[in-house]
Amino acid sequence: MMSLAARSGAFSPYLQATAFTVAGPLKALVPGVVLKTDKVLLDTKKPFLCRESLRGQSPLTGPAVTVSINGRAGVRFAHTDIKVPDFSDYRRPEVLDPHKPSTESSESRRAFSYLLTGATAVVSVYAAKTVVTQFVSSMSASADVLAMSKIEIKLSDIPEGKNMTFKWRGKPLFVRHRTEKEISAEEAVSLAELRDPQEDKDRVIKPKWVIVIGVCTHLGCVPISNAGDYGGYYCPCHGSHYDASGRIRKGPAPLNLEVPYYEFPDDDTVVVG
Repeated sequence: MMSLAARSGAFSPYLQATAFTVAGPLKALVPGVVLKTDKVLLDTKKPFLCRESLRGQSPLTGPAVTVSINGRAGVRFAHTDIKVPDFSDYRRPEVLDPHKPSTESSESRRAFSYLLTGATAVVSVYAAKTVVTQFVSSMSASADVLAMSKIEIKLSDIPEGKNMTFKWRGKPLFVRHRTEKEISAEEAVSLAELRDPQEDKDRVIKPKWVIVIGVCTHLGCVPISNAGDYGGYYCPCHGSHYDASGRIRKGPAPLNLEVPYYEFPDDDTVVVG
């Protein structure tokens, strides 16, 4: 309003200056007055500190304007009436006094920092352990795969002198119930006669039970049980002969038949895997 009026010199006889100094279009500050006292608070020859001039002088008793159409109308104050927030409730008692040197409270602050750092480290390690455990367990075998990794066989179903074939982990598994004659014959074999030397006792847990993987060690064929020159296993593909302990005795196969891990929970049951 005053800015518009101050720039309308041609209409000055018809206009009156406002009696208020306005900080903005919404709220008036204080009434504008003309000082008439013997004590002069301002140098009237210098402009007021206002929006048009940053070099003016700031009044000590509030803003004052003249009742002239050319009078200053934009007196501004610094925002000294704003209260600074008090954060004392959030500060430690040791650091409330601004005149107290920080070295006197360093011990208590250091202890707090160590405590906070230690707690953060413990939480971080626990979180890392949880993440790693979950990641590793996600790559482990599922329950159905683990169930297929083992097979339980009832031994009473296998007659003496016979061999039964089971499927285990996608491979044929030979379980042979040996006779006393077969046990004696295999135990009497000299290691010098064997291509892959192994004692019979090192390949069995119980002498009358031989458990081997039915895959020929030459090219992966499946041998025939109770066949061959040694009465054990015979691979017709390339003529590999194994004895009743699963040891290679003749033919191109370089190694004995593989013996998997197995255990006997009782006398009538074997668990393979």
